[in-house]
This record gives sequence, C-alpha cells and structure tokens, in this order.
Amino acid sequence: MCSVEEKGRKGGMRMGIMRGGVGGGGDRVEKLKNSRMKLWMIRATTSVLLWTCIVQLTAVGETWGPRVLKGWPSCFSHQDSSFSGIEHKVPSVPARLLPPKRIYKNNGYLMVSCNGGLNQMRAAICDMVTIARYLNVTLIVPELDKTSFWADPSEFQDIFDVDHFITSLRDEVRILKELPPRLKRRVETGMVYSMPPISWSDISYYRNQILPLIQKYKVVHLNRTDARLANNGQPLDVQKLRCRVNFSALRFTSQIEDLGKRVIKLLRQNGPFIVLHLRYEMDMLAFSGCTQGCNNEEVEELTRMRYAYPWWKEKIINSDLKRKDGLCPLTPEETALILRALDIDNSYQIYIAAGEIYGGNRRMASLAAAYPRLVRKETLLEPSDLGFFQNHSSQMAALDYLVSLESDIFIPTYDGNMAKVVEGHRRFLGYKQTILLDRRLLVDLIDQYHSGSLSWNEFSDAVKESHASLKGQPTRRLVIPDRPKEEDYFYANPEECLQPTYGQLGST
Repeated sequence: MCSVEEKGRKGGMRMGIMRGGVGGGGDRVEKLKNSRMKLWMIRATTSVLLWTCIVQLTAVGETWGPRVLKGWPSCFSHQDSSFSGIEHKVPSVPARLLPPKRIYKNNGYLMVSCNGGLNQMRAAICDMVTIARYLNVTLIVPELDKTSFWADPSEFQDIFDVDHFITSLRDEVRILKELPPRLKRRVETGMVYSMPPISWSDISYYRNQILPLIQKYKVVHLNRTDARLANNGQPLDVQKLRCRVNFSALRFTSQIEDLGKRVIKLLRQNGPFIVLHLRYEMDMLAFSGCTQGCNNEEVEELTRMRYAYPWWKEKIINSDLKRKDGLCPLTPEETALILRALDIDNSYQIYIAAGEIYGGNRRMASLAAAYPRLVRKETLLEPSDLGFFQNHSSQMAALDYLVSLESDIFIPTYDGNMAKVVEGHRRFLGYKQTILLDRRLLVDLIDQYHSGSLSWNEFSDAVKESHASLKGQPTRRLVIPDRPKEEDYFYANPEECLQPTYGQLGST
C-alpha cells in the first residue's frame, strides 16, 4: 500500500509541472519542495513507527521475535492502526516473561545420562544443572534412562516441559537441546570423553577435577548421575539452585499436568484422600530380596529376577534379617495393621501410588477389607485416558507424583527415591503431613502383636506414640560425616530452602 500511494503522489506531481508551463514556476517549485518535504516526513515517521513497533514487541520476550518477523500484523493495518491494538494483545504475556540471560564465558559443554527411575533422575537433573552453573558450562538437555528394569523409552520432553526448563533457568545457566553441529558430529563418531563422577562429591570436586577435562575436551559426558553431589557442606547458593530446579524448573508436560489435575479433582469430589505409596512391586522385592508373605514359587521367581540383572549387585539375601533391620518395604498386610493402629479413618479414600502389586488381590485382601475405598489411577480414569502412558512407567510415576503432592496425607511404606523427593516437596509446600514410618520399630511391634505379647490397644498406642514426631514437621537434616548414604537425603529435607528459619528448627 505504501509503495502504491507513493507512486500516485509522484505521478501527480509530475503532471502538475507539465500543465503549468513556465509561468508561475517559482511557486510551483516551492510547492514541489513542500510536497517532497511532506513525503520525506511521512516516510521518516513511518520508519520510526515501524521500528518502534518491532522493538516493543521483541522486548516483550525473545519468543515473540519470530512472530514479529513472520507475519505479525503491520503497524499500519486497519486492525492495528495504533499502539492500543498491540497493547490489547499483551495481557496474556506476563506469564511468559523470561528472566534476563546470564552472560558468561562458556567453558565447554556438559552432557549427562541419568540412571534409575523418575525421581532418582529428577534429583540428578537438579544436581547436574547446579554443577553446570558453577562450572560456567553449557548443559545439554539430560538424557533419561532407557535401559533400566522399567525400559521406559520416554525422552526428557515426553515427561518434562523442556522449553520451560530451558527458559526458566536462562538467568543461571545456558541449556541447549543438542550440541552445536560440529561438536555433535564428533560425539556421534565416538569422540567424546565419558566418565562417572564420584558419588557424594562436593562442588569443589567438579571445579577442580571435571572442569579441566571440559576445558581440554570441549565436551564431557557424565554417564552416571545418581547421588553425585553431596547432601551437606555445600554453599547456600548451590543448595538454593538445586531447590529452584526441583520446585520450579522441572514442570511436567501439559498432558501429564492436565491428567493429574483431573485425578485430583475426581478424588476431591469425594472428600479427603490419603496417598499410600505402597512400594510392593515385583522389581522392588527382587532387588531388595524381601519375600515376607510370599509363597515358594514367588520366592524362586524373585530370586531368578535378581540374578538376571547384573547391576543388582547383592544376590544372596536373608529376607528375615533384612526385614528386622527395617530394610524391607512393609507388606500390604503389615500396612493395613499400621494404618488401623494410627487411627486412620476407614471412610477416607486411599489412593495407591504404585505399579502392579506383587501377588495381586490375594496380597491386597486385608488392606481392602480394612479400607474399602481403595482407588488407583486405573480405577478413576478410563482406559483411553491412560492409553498414551502405557509402557511408560516414568510418565505413570509422574501422575502419581502430582497426586501425592496434593493429598491430605502422604504415607510411603518404603524410603525409596519417590518417597524422599515427595516428602521434601511437601515440606516446601508448607510442611504438608507426611507420615514417615519407622519400619525397624514397626516390624518389631507387629511381631510382638502377632505373638500375643502386645494387646491391640498397647500395639496401637506404641505406634502412635513413636510416630507423633514423624509427620514431616520442620527439622534439621541428620549429618553423618564420611557416611553420606546413612545421613538424611538433601531432597527429602531441603532445609536451606524452607521456612521457618534454622532458629525455629528442631534437631534430629
């Protein structure tokens, strides 16, 4: 339109000069100069206004830039003839405002391959982001484990909102979805330095040992990531960044989030609910060697499975001794007793956050009899709702994670990675009640009750008294120097990121 109008104006001016002849030429020349000046002013104003529009839109956020350059309505269109038209579109933007990029000299690239289940990988991702930040390197979006027992083929972006992950952390560390082409070709040909970092290391280990390798090779691949950063003794900024990644940057995909909200809504419609993380699946029992209540055929099946997986290093296990030491998950039958002893109302819904329970209905019978309102995601949703998640155990676990966060009470029967990470997240959300079962004490009380040494009232009183202070209240992490596996896990109680302050915390 602008070019057509300009041609019309030029054509009109030429015609006016020809008709006028020589007489009155001075006036016509003066008019011509004025017309050209007006035309120049229009062009200048148009250019300034156009560039102002582009700058304003681009400043809203980098994600808007491509839209401006690929067909955003012209500043001179009839629909958007003023800034008010643009401003009308802006209200939806604040949620997408991005933090400013942190500018730093890039020391190289860090690739990581996570190992384990969803929550073990979740904690590892938090550690790796923090390490990348303090080494001033570029992190490549982590690769998830596809070779573990669960054989889940999910990629990072199938579980987590990868764009949110990258952009929400841009003021701390640069994260890319893949290596630059030249480095990517090198890695694809096997030219990459790969290693497992030492478990429970201080951030100084990465600065002194790993950073020089990155600077030398440009790219370093860490092929194991579980528990590679120490729980304690780290700078406060390190601990706070671990929390920020966990509680803010790691957001599930919209598909998982939406389905999780549906499950929570269905539960809330029917009153309060408890999430029971009943860790009694086949893989857990085979790995731990815990066979309490299993028949001979089941014991043999679990033993065969344990020997079939070479990375499960412990093969010969005494189940009875391990149970007495509190190292076995509670059985469904033991769990029913404990819930009753804690005076958990049997009118409450109990959501089972777990995979398939080993032994099926036979092992769940006593729990179902004591608490008839047992539900699972499979009973709340239609098969079509879960079709996409089938054979994707990590995505199923993500659903359980969301429901666990929102429950009135969370009760894990084993202190695995999900139990610990959910416990810490619930502390962050305001110390939501989490009953932390002391299994070593409980199996002793259960055995005394079964043998007749304790009456029901004595048993129930002992259970309640011993767990009065084990409900996720504010407390300090237990620190055991040189024995990190035995001390409290950072992600179960990230006290540096919680309120109240240390002065209000109790001791363990």
